[in-house]
Amino acid sequence: MGAEWAVPVVMAPMAGGAGTPELVAAVNGAGGLGFLAAGYRSVEGLRQQVQRARELTDRPIGVNLFVPGPPAPPGAVDAYRERLRPEALRWGVELPAEIPPDRDDWDAKVRLLLRDPVDWVSYTFGLPEPAEAAAVRAAGIRQAGTVTSPAEARAATALGLDALVVQGPEAGGHRGTHRAEDPPGTLPLLELLAAVREVTALPLIAAGGLGDGAAIAAALGAGAVAAQLGTAYLRTAESGASPAHRRALVELDATTVTRAFTGRPARGLRNAFTDRHEGHAPAAYPEVHHLTQPLRAAAGRRGDLAAMHLWAGTAHRRARTGGAADVTRDLWRDALRAG
Repeated sequence: MGAEWAVPVVMAPMAGGAGTPELVAAVNGAGGLGFLAAGYRSVEGLRQQVQRARELTDRPIGVNLFVPGPPAPPGAVDAYRERLRPEALRWGVELPAEIPPDRDDWDAKVRLLLRDPVDWVSYTFGLPEPAEAAAVRAAGIRQAGTVTSPAEARAATALGLDALVVQGPEAGGHRGTHRAEDPPGTLPLLELLAAVREVTALPLIAAGGLGDGAAIAAALGAGAVAAQLGTAYLRTAESGASPAHRRALVELDATTVTRAFTGRPARGLRNAFTDRHEGHAPAAYPEVHHLTQPLRAAAGRRGDLAAMHLWAGTAHRRARTGGAADVTRDLWRDALRAG
C-alpha cells in the first residue's frame, strides 16, 4: 500500500456536499488520495461525481459507502417529532409524518461500482456482507473499513479488507460506529491506533482531529501509513461547504458529539440546537436524519449558525483557506519538519 499516493494524506469523504470532485482532484494533484462520498446521493448522482472526478484527475480515486443498518422500531422518533414541532412551526416547515425505510440505495450503488470499478471503496457505519466484499474484491477494487474500536477492527480484518480507517473521537462528522445505538468510544486517536494495531496487521489510516503537520507526523509516528483529513479542507477553494459553514469554523469555538441532527453520534460545532436537543434524540438512523431535514434545510437557507448542523473536528480552527493542493503540500511540508 502507498502506491496510491506520493504524499500520505487521504481526503476524507464528506457527505452532504462538502466533498466535491474538484476537491478530490486537487488533493490528488498534490500527491494525496481523494474519496468521494456516496452517502445521501442517488445512484445517478454518484455516477456523475465519479465521471467528473475522472475528468479532473488520472490518479486513483475512492468512493465511500454508508452501510445500511436495520430500521428503527415503529414509533421510535414520535417523541422527538413532538419536541421539534414548535421549531418547525416557527420556521414554517413541516416535519415528515412517515419515514419509510432507507438503505441509501446500497444495492444499486454496489452494482454501479461493480460495473464501473474505482480504485478504492471504503465503508462507514458497518461492513458489507461477505459475498458483497468478495464481489468488490473480484472487481479489482481495494477496500477499507472505518473502525472505531479493536472489536470493529477484528471484524473488518476477518472480512479480508485491505486497510482500516481508524477514526478517533476527535473526528468531525459522524462517528463510524458499526451500530447506530453504540456509544462512541473516547480513546484518543493515537491510543486507539495502538489498540487497533494489537489486533490486526492491516495498514492503518489515521483519522480524527489531524489539522496540522505536527498532528499528521504524530499519527504516522504511531504506526499509521497515512492521515485522513476532512475538516482541514472545509475552507479550501474546492470545498462544497456553504459560506455559513466556513464562517462558523472561525467564529464558533467548541465542538460537541450529538445525535440531535441524525440519530447517530456526530461531532459538530456546538450551537443552540445541540444544546436544546442533545439527550432527547433517539438512536435511530437515518430516521432522525430525515425527521430533521426540513429544519436543517431552513436553517441553511437562513445561514443560521445557531440551528445549522455544522460538522467539524476538534482541529477546526486550523482549517486553512486557499487551494486544496497548496494546503496539502503545506501540511505535508509541515509534517516532515515536525517528524
